[in-house]
Amino acid sequence: MSMKLYVGNLAFQTTNEELQGLFAQVGTVESVSLVTERDTGRPRGFGFIEMGSRSEGEAAINKFNGAEVGGRSLTVNEAKPRENRGGGFGGGRSRY
Repeated sequence: MSMKLYVGNLAFQTTNEELQGLFAQVGTVESVSLVTERDTGRPRGFGFIEMGSRSEGEAAINKFNGAEVGGRSLTVNEAKPRENRGGGFGGGRSRY
């Protein structure tokens, strides 16, 4: 079973290919997704990596959490499920 990782404190010029190559040092990288601002397309400094197995994900956390990449100390941990924040007009609450 695969493991999804959160990778934070990335340098803004970091590319998907760079992260793919870096995390491939510890196992199979299933996917890389850097998060960008919706309006401008600029990087937000974090992303998600899906490793091929839980043991590969844990190895990536052990190797890269706190490691310096691009002059920045990375934060790497298991990604948490996305919370439903009830966005949209009115915040999902009825006025009536």
